[in-house]
Amino acid sequence: MSDIKKWDVEDTQFWEAEGKKVANRNLWISIPSLLCGFAVWLYWGIITIQMLNLGFPFAKSELFTLMAIAGLTGATLRIPSSFFIRLCGGRNTIVFTTALLMIPAVGAGIALQDKNTPLWVFQILALLSGFGGGNFASSMSNISFFFPKKQQGLALGLNAGLGNFGVTTMQILVPLAMTFGIFGGEPMELVNTSGTLIGKIPAGSDAWIHNAGYIWLLFLIPLAVVGWWGMNNIKASHVTPELPGPIGSFSIISGMLIIGFLTAIFGLWLMLPEKVGGSGFGISKWIVLPIVIALTVFLLKLLPGQIKSNLSRQYKIFGNRHTWVMSIIYTMTFGSFIGFAAAFGLSIKVIFGYQHILVDGVMTHSSSNPNGPSALMYAWMGPFIGALIRPVGGWIADKMGGAKVTQICAFVMTASAIGVAYYMKAAYSSETPEEFFVPFFVLFLILFAATGIGNGSTFRTISMVFDKEQAGPVLGWTSAVAAYGAFIIPKVLGEQIKLTTPENALYGFAIFYGVCILINWFYYLRKSAEFHNP
Repeated sequence: MSDIKKWDVEDTQFWEAEGKKVANRNLWISIPSLLCGFAVWLYWGIITIQMLNLGFPFAKSELFTLMAIAGLTGATLRIPSSFFIRLCGGRNTIVFTTALLMIPAVGAGIALQDKNTPLWVFQILALLSGFGGGNFASSMSNISFFFPKKQQGLALGLNAGLGNFGVTTMQILVPLAMTFGIFGGEPMELVNTSGTLIGKIPAGSDAWIHNAGYIWLLFLIPLAVVGWWGMNNIKASHVTPELPGPIGSFSIISGMLIIGFLTAIFGLWLMLPEKVGGSGFGISKWIVLPIVIALTVFLLKLLPGQIKSNLSRQYKIFGNRHTWVMSIIYTMTFGSFIGFAAAFGLSIKVIFGYQHILVDGVMTHSSSNPNGPSALMYAWMGPFIGALIRPVGGWIADKMGGAKVTQICAFVMTASAIGVAYYMKAAYSSETPEEFFVPFFVLFLILFAATGIGNGSTFRTISMVFDKEQAGPVLGWTSAVAAYGAFIIPKVLGEQIKLTTPENALYGFAIFYGVCILINWFYYLRKSAEFHNP
């Protein structure tokens, strides 16, 4: 049976006799489903690089908006997704949200076959890619219910860490898939040098960019089938006691996702310039994001009947100050990981792929740099390290305590960000920026590693601070807030690159990390803290 009525994993006898096998089966189906969600959400970071290489008729600033749109939407969809498991069940939620990823994948495969496809089509597809971003909140909430507290650090670390591998998998697989005509369609000729993880591809070569969308159908279709037959809904009182049928569940999920889409679209409209479909009001992102979050939470609470009463119960997490503390700290770790993963490739392309020449006292950045590194060769390595090491972070936190591990990571992140900023500035004012690539790259890898370990340790802290009913929704909520890093970091980097001061973005992030060091110490490391080193 897919529905489980009795579930008490804190009972050692129950866990060993029945719980462990069921929990592990759900975990190992959840991981590849989440991996595909990350891949579809963030593949615009790679697709836009290849669109530049193929000569699509869009400005760099217009292409940056695609990643920003996907980032904002995916983060916003995490807010309703935080509450799906208690409303609709784990199996129903994971299978349906995984199947929804096929829509943007097929759409991208069609739209990328024509350079004349208008920008608004790509913007809609970037919006729909947000499905993948939202899936993280429901996936993590679901897995938190399957494992006892003493094993949640590792279990959540595996789910999130290997799920985060969707970024790396995408950054490796998409460039490779674009070199073969495996799904038919006509190839396009590269205008600029491209590459894969195994080397550069010269200008004039053929590329099948539409494979970047179609390739994910090879995974999504079987995952939907396996998930339907292999996963479980938990009907216990602390998870989903009033479970609707599959059609009812899918309807609830669809309605709540639509609310997330509407508020994300409203926020994007307020921020974006008129020439890319926005209002032209240019309202600051720091004003718009709180509006989007608050509006989404408010509109969800207006939903009628059982949904409203269930959400009201789950909304009790907002009365716990640790919900807000952990939202800030997890933004430092996961927000940085996902934001840098989204912007790393395009940053390498823009900073090191062009020569920066002073002409009549004005710095120009338009000449292609023949000695620059291929972004597609290197962009995957940072997210790979961050994702690989995340389960290790959870495991170390189980041994040392989550807050202590998070504190060490925060210090490393601060120092690394300052170092990256220094070499960014040097490269962006040089005719030969490639001379500064190695120290820039190494420091960024250290930064990614620290975010990965911190991701695991932070979730360990959440699982220890909150009771079993609140832990799942809090995991989802904090991941929703942190996911705005996928919007903020590319947006800030894009703005600062346009102002020719990309280093200021990293200095700003370093200041934020310093604030998080103080917050983490005050709430979880000082001797009189309510929870000491949870």
